[in-house]
Amino acid sequence: MYRVALSAAVAVALAACSLGSGTISSGYTEPDTTGSIASSPKTQSVALGGEPSAPRSKTPAVAGQQYAALDQAPKGSFEKAPTGALSDRDYSQTALDAEKARDIINQYRRDKGLKPLKLNAELTEAAKAHSRDLAKWDRISHYGSDGSNPWDRVKRTGYHARLAAENVGTGQVNFTEVMRGWKESPGHNKNLLLPDATHMGIALVQDPRTEFKSFWTLVIGSPM
Repeated sequence: MYRVALSAAVAVALAACSLGSGTISSGYTEPDTTGSIASSPKTQSVALGGEPSAPRSKTPAVAGQQYAALDQAPKGSFEKAPTGALSDRDYSQTALDAEKARDIINQYRRDKGLKPLKLNAELTEAAKAHSRDLAKWDRISHYGSDGSNPWDRVKRTGYHARLAAENVGTGQVNFTEVMRGWKESPGHNKNLLLPDATHMGIALVQDPRTEFKSFWTLVIGSPM
């Protein structure tokens, strides 16, 4: 099984940043210092996330044209899967129960002495939009194909955020794998345990024609 790892150079380029009046916080898996695709029979998922601080394209959207058609995601801000990397996995039972995922996340937060999160329609909309975009382009990134970052996508839904954070994952068969990967990655884990967060939205998009197969997005936030 394969796990995508970004090079150290890219990981440094996408270091922490703040945008607008809220903090964008998302975590990359620890970079492979060789900058290559790491293979391990014990790895059961492909998971990445990152804090988008690389400059976004300033090319304006074309009236009447879908954002995804513009593909303005900055070079180096996304990762693709090797051909056939996940072809041996069975995704026939892959599904998302948002309430169950919320309960799993909240139990983890309670174990750490933190308040639970409530599902929020706007953050769920932001998560769905990003998962759909990732699936369309078969890649993993915190940039949308239009160059948007998590803060942009949350703002578009009408959610007036004081804090917004995003975790993404690709290739996992179920939420148990997703959660395990996020807990094992310091950046992702930090987002799960944001003490000031109050809301969450989560989405899964599946496409068997893609190399990544499954595209998971979690958006966590708190309002102004």
